[in-house]
Amino acid sequence: MLDREQKEYLIHLIQNDQPIPEDMKYDLFPALQEEYELTYAGKMRKEDLLANQDGTFPIPLQVERVFTQEESADRSFDPQDGWRNMIVFGDNLQFLKTVCEDRDPVIRGKVKRKVRLIYIDPPFATQDEFQNREGAKAYSDRKQGAHFLEFLRRRLILAREVLADDGSIYVHMDPKMSHYVRAILDEVFGKNSFVNEIIWSYKSGGASRRYFARKHDNILFYAKTPRYIFHPQEEKSYNRNYKPYNFKGVPEYQDEHGLWYTMVNMKDVWNIDMVGRSSGERIDYPTQKPEALLARIIEASTDPGDLVMDFFGGSGTTMAVAEKLGRRWITCDLGKLSYLTMQKRLLSIEHSRMPVSGSGEKTGEKYGKKAAPFMTCTLGIYDLEKTLEMDWEKYQDFVSGLFEFRRTPLSIGGVAFEGEKRGFPVKIFNYLKYSDSGVDEDYLQSMTESLGAGAPSRIYIVSPATRVSFIADYEETGGTRYYFLKVPYEMIEELHRSPFVRLRQPRSRGDVNEIEEMKGFQFNYNPEVDCRLADLGETAALYVDSFTSYIIRDGAEADFATLSGIYADFDFHGDVFVMDEVRFWSEIESGKKEHADTRIERDGDRIRAVVWEFPKKLLGDYAMFIFSDIYGNDIKVKLSLKKTEKRNG
Repeated sequence: MLDREQKEYLIHLIQNDQPIPEDMKYDLFPALQEEYELTYAGKMRKEDLLANQDGTFPIPLQVERVFTQEESADRSFDPQDGWRNMIVFGDNLQFLKTVCEDRDPVIRGKVKRKVRLIYIDPPFATQDEFQNREGAKAYSDRKQGAHFLEFLRRRLILAREVLADDGSIYVHMDPKMSHYVRAILDEVFGKNSFVNEIIWSYKSGGASRRYFARKHDNILFYAKTPRYIFHPQEEKSYNRNYKPYNFKGVPEYQDEHGLWYTMVNMKDVWNIDMVGRSSGERIDYPTQKPEALLARIIEASTDPGDLVMDFFGGSGTTMAVAEKLGRRWITCDLGKLSYLTMQKRLLSIEHSRMPVSGSGEKTGEKYGKKAAPFMTCTLGIYDLEKTLEMDWEKYQDFVSGLFEFRRTPLSIGGVAFEGEKRGFPVKIFNYLKYSDSGVDEDYLQSMTESLGAGAPSRIYIVSPATRVSFIADYEETGGTRYYFLKVPYEMIEELHRSPFVRLRQPRSRGDVNEIEEMKGFQFNYNPEVDCRLADLGETAALYVDSFTSYIIRDGAEADFATLSGIYADFDFHGDVFVMDEVRFWSEIESGKKEHADTRIERDGDRIRAVVWEFPKKLLGDYAMFIFSDIYGNDIKVKLSLKKTEKRNG
């Protein structure tokens, strides 16, 4: 009940059109819980979340690329229904809201309440909260714990809306947070929707003389309704030197070296090894989960052709196993490493092996099929042409502010330019006037010929992203380097109830699962990089002479200070980037033995160059490198050793 002081305070707020504090909404509009709920700072009412009162809105998906394979015709689902499996790069709360709204043409009528299974392996949020005495912090930072619980709860509320009525959800946690998360799941799904707590037991991990060795994770299994699909999985039950007592319905027994066994329903304790180097699965991604673990879950809770979702995509294990078992899938992640890792895993899936069966027996056979049709999509970065209606003058004003250049008309060799950036001319491609053309090789060649001998060394071209034919972010023609400033969609900030939260990418592998959220829309604002390939004999090296990020909000710039990582496709073909390796900034600057192939060359305190050395035999005719800053902005550069002078030493 509200006391007199609280009532007067609320009346004052209402009379003055001021917002009601979040923690008082529960007193005014109490939720109808059957028995109990977990309370903590910052908890939002379900009704407010679904009404987008958190400042996060449904936003359109933009298809980046569609991958089609003729080999997909033998799949158990009909490719004529227009479905494509999906890898989505973006914030999963925005993504779930887009799915729940069910208006986006990419997914309308195909995902909401049609997802048969959701598996998620969210960040456990225990790094700051649970440290021993040697770690100094212990359990004191309750704000971080509350933030994590609400972070997860909001996504679980939307996940329930996405699930089919006969669907299930599996939430993977460690023992330190699982009891809190179980209380959240009881609240969101109902305590009677709890099915199992699965204990995943493994051999890996350390030990201590201060506690029993920690060798398990918890997987919480909930159903949306009592009508959920479930296929019992079987495992072997052994007895040594004598026959087991009679199991009904299993009439056959076999003798294996004195061990008698029969098949019984699988228990809720699973002994599955982690992904080791000898497993054949390892893809060098932190927190990668074994395919056998996901195979049991998917086989138990889905049928062939069903739709599986994982909105903490990570290394893509859920996606890969669903693909191999003939299920449809959709996955989402906000991390650049995850996004590129999942694409590579799928494009090379035919060379991987089938997952271990539910009974724990290895099949040993290669999968041997190319991936079914799938698409990659981005969330929060859009083509201005499709989303903002502006006259030409307003558009030019908008992009000059977006990319920070001066509206200064000038002419070189009879070619008109609309602005100047860092002393170089800026051309704004008129997509309204030239509706049937774009920035392609013919466009650049025509401009180069018109400029003639007076062509500058650098030209910036502003264009909607879909009108640029080059995957790299600059192209050299006739001695001029053309930089492409690709225009995304930016919703007016005043339409949002809370400020934008800019995405931050990690600078080390250990941070790839840090909790990140993005509110609003993200500028795809390309950094600038000067780099080259050098021939060192048996090896080659990527020399990065400078890397500069321009942060729109505060105008800050600093060489290498915002470099997150460098992703490499050493043998680049066509327009599909397939990641071979990645080097995060922490690995570049550490100087440790395991990262001896990267180094920093200095001139006093100034970084002169970042160097990544690798076997020359890895290189094809062209290599593609993606340089990513900590805000998720990229620049793609295509290089050829044949066009690079040989460098000794």
